[in-house]
Amino acid sequence: MKHEHRGHGGHDHHAGRTSVSWGMAASATLHCLTGCAIGEVLGMVIGTALGWGTVATIALAVALAFVFGYALTMRGVLKAGVGFRQAVKVALAADTVSIIVMEVVDNGVMLVVPGAMEAGLSSGLFWGALAFAFAVAFVVTVPVNRWLIGRGRGHAVVHAYHH
Repeated sequence: MKHEHRGHGGHDHHAGRTSVSWGMAASATLHCLTGCAIGEVLGMVIGTALGWGTVATIALAVALAFVFGYALTMRGVLKAGVGFRQAVKVALAADTVSIIVMEVVDNGVMLVVPGAMEAGLSSGLFWGALAFAFAVAFVVTVPVNRWLIGRGRGHAVVHAYHH
């Protein structure tokens, strides 16, 4: 009987799965959270400063979360000597699902906290709700990243470029 192994990132795994620690998943999620937080805060500041409404401000914040999330991953991959085009592909493969989950959760939390989006940048309510939203998004996204990495997806595609 023939027994097949699938290789992911230079490792053999049964059915494309490998053991992933919670620490590794948390580290990948923290990386994602950093890019998302930079983009979200910048988007909220810009949208609020320009007097935009909630939907436009959230749209800008989400777009910038993706930009900064991908940029942080690309920075490390480019540093490893990978070309720009391949670095973009690696970042898209590594971060897209994680960023989507994080953005849906943290923006959902912001929308359900009464008065958070209307509170404004000088309000403790806004910043407290945002910190809470990021914490909830982190907790929800860690198991998603653990599942993805265990299947050779998500941040697993970046590990080949880390030295």
